[in-house]
Amino acid sequence: MSRNAPYATVRQVDEVAGHGVLDVRIEAFLSDPNGGDGRHRKGGRMNQLSGSLAEVRSWHRPLMIMVAAMSALVVVASFGLVVDGRELMQASVWAKPLKFGMSFVIYGATLAWLLPKLARARRTMWTLGTVFAVTGIIDVGFIAVQAARGTYSHFNVNTDTFNQIGQAVFSSGVVGLFGASLLIAVMLLFQRVGEPALTWSLRIGVGISVIGMALASFIRGQAGPDPRTAEDAYGNPVRLVGQHGVGAPDGDGMAITNWSTVGGDLRVPHFIGLHSIQVFVLAVVLLSALAARISWLRSERVRTQLIGVVILGYTGLFIITTWQALRGQSLVHPDAATWTALAVTAVVTVLLATLAILAARRNEVVPADDWHESEVPVGPSSRDHSVAL
Repeated sequence: MSRNAPYATVRQVDEVAGHGVLDVRIEAFLSDPNGGDGRHRKGGRMNQLSGSLAEVRSWHRPLMIMVAAMSALVVVASFGLVVDGRELMQASVWAKPLKFGMSFVIYGATLAWLLPKLARARRTMWTLGTVFAVTGIIDVGFIAVQAARGTYSHFNVNTDTFNQIGQAVFSSGVVGLFGASLLIAVMLLFQRVGEPALTWSLRIGVGISVIGMALASFIRGQAGPDPRTAEDAYGNPVRLVGQHGVGAPDGDGMAITNWSTVGGDLRVPHFIGLHSIQVFVLAVVLLSALAARISWLRSERVRTQLIGVVILGYTGLFIITTWQALRGQSLVHPDAATWTALAVTAVVTVLLATLAILAARRNEVVPADDWHESEVPVGPSSRDHSVAL
C-alpha cells in the first residue's frame, strides 16, 4: 500500500474466530494525511483544540482553582528567588513555597482529571476533591505567608499569636490532605478507569502517594524530637521541634531540593511516593503511544504486565530510599548495602520486563477489544470494513 493511502481512526478491532480477518469499525471519516486544503487541516486542528478545552473544563473545578492558585504561587516564588536575598538555613525563603506550589500543581491536576472519570460515589469523590483543594490552598498559603515573613512554616513552635494560630490551622490541614487522599485511594479499589494498566496505575499510585504523605507525620514525630533553636531570615531565634533530617540537623542541602548531603532525609521518599501516580500514568501513556508502532504492545495484557514491572521497580526505589533515610544516610552517599539493594531491584525489574517482552513477541497477535485509537491504512477494498491478514 502506498504511503499516500487514506487513513481512518480505529476504535475497536475484533478478531474473527477461525479466519485471518479483522473487522474494523470506523469511527471517524476517512482523511488523506498528505492531501486536503489548508482550511480542512486548520479546521481539524481547531476541533482538536476545542475538544481538549472541553475535556479540561470537565475536570474537578475546585481542584483546578487550587491548581491555578498554586501556579500563581510558582510565578511569585520564582520571582522571589531572584529578587529576595533572604535565607533560612542557607536556602532562599522562597524555595519551599516554590517546591510546594509545583508539587500541588502536578498532584492537583492529576486528581482533577481523575475524579470526574470515576463512575461510583461521584458525589463523595467530588466532596473529597473539594476538601483536598481547600486544605491545600490553606496549607500552602500558610507556607507562603511564613516565607514572606522570613520565618519557618514547619516545626515552628514560637509563641507569637500569628504563628500559634497558623500552626494549628496548618496541622489540621495536613490531616485533611492525608484523609482525603486515603479515602480516594480506598474507593479506587472498587472502581475501574479505562484499561487494566491504567486502573492499576491509579490504584497503586494513589496508595503509594498516601504512604508518602504519611511520611510527613513520621518526619515530625521521629526525625527530631528534641527542641532546637535556629535563626530566621532576620537573625531572630526560632524554636523548632522536629526536622527533616535523620542523623544530622537540617541544612547543608542540595541545590533546588535542599535534601541533606550529610545525613538521612525523609523528604526524599516523601517526594518519590507522593508523585508515583504521575510516573505510572505517564508510563501508561508512553506504552499506548508506542503501541501505534509496535504491534505486540497492542495487547492489554502485555501493557498491564509491563506497567506491573514499572510499579514493582518504582515501589522498590521508594522502599530503598525510605530505608536509606531512616539509617541516617544521605541520598548522594549510598553505602554498599544501598548499592546492593538498588542493583538487585534494577536487575529484577529489567529481567521481568525482558521476559514480558519476549513472551509478547512470541505470541504476537492483535487482541480482541484491545486496541483503542490508532491510524490504520484503509484502501479501496475496505468497503466491507475488513482487512485481510
